[in-house]
Amino acid sequence: MKPFAYQRPTDPAAAVTTVTGDADARYLGGGTNLVDLMKLGVEQPRTLVDVTGLPLDEIVYGDTGLRLGALSRNSDVAAHPYVRTHYPLVSQAILAGASGQLRNVATTGGNLLQRTRCTYFMDTGKPCNKREPGSGCAAREGEHFNHAILGATAHCIATHPSDLVVALAALDARVDVLGTDGSREVALADFYLPVGDTPDHETALGHGELITAVLLPRPPVGARSTYRKVRERASYAFAIGSIAALVRVDDGVLVDVRLALGAVASHPWRARQAEAALNGSEPGLEAFEAAAEAELAAAEPLVDNAYKVPLMRELIVSTLAELTEVSR
Repeated sequence: MKPFAYQRPTDPAAAVTTVTGDADARYLGGGTNLVDLMKLGVEQPRTLVDVTGLPLDEIVYGDTGLRLGALSRNSDVAAHPYVRTHYPLVSQAILAGASGQLRNVATTGGNLLQRTRCTYFMDTGKPCNKREPGSGCAAREGEHFNHAILGATAHCIATHPSDLVVALAALDARVDVLGTDGSREVALADFYLPVGDTPDHETALGHGELITAVLLPRPPVGARSTYRKVRERASYAFAIGSIAALVRVDDGVLVDVRLALGAVASHPWRARQAEAALNGSEPGLEAFEAAAEAELAAAEPLVDNAYKVPLMRELIVSTLAELTEVSR
């Protein structure tokens, strides 16, 4: 491991100043992703700025919604009575996403910034445009069983590994960010950048900007929601497909339908085509199947991940049927 300096600032502004002034500095939260990447040589920061002592671990709720401090631990969020009651899909996603040991140290802000678990990204001996721009994407011709089918390009087909962020996407979350010019809010829908031809540019954060909180509006009154995950084994494993869904039925008509898909793109994939097809329609298998087809029409699978198209079609239909109590 490359030698590095270690700093532990006493307030968020000092942390931002330190990292902004050093192009090779990184924030250290729970470290469940960053430290692994340092051991592999993928990340080689010159300075680690430990933010775990900052007052950013609050879980605050009220009439307008929920504020999750960037350093709130996954285990605390998942177990919080208000979260379990009003945002059950958040709790479900966290509990599906990691082992108990990891949940005890992983943070909300760090979850947003997880980097892909693509084998080629994590192996410095292999070409990877996300790690080394211009070197190529080895996954396209290599192992791509769990890679993207939506929004990918010839430059990168990696997926985002987080479960929690899929739930946050369905809830129209916003991200509170602190920089040298002050605070700003970024809609989660704008937080992740399209792959394009620069897959190494993953988020809208500028260097040194610090996530301070995630903001969730109150879900619509009467809405039902859930998070469902498909994985290769029942124990801790990354998703091969997941869905966060929120649905409200008013006088027999679907309203406020929100769907986000996981393990299919470089970021949580908000299923806008499916939502548009469903809102204003009556719940039923035919409507659910048509919505799934509309969303997945843009899928561009490769040979070994083509299974994800029927998998996600079934996941969308079965989840909507469950939430609306439609028999199959």
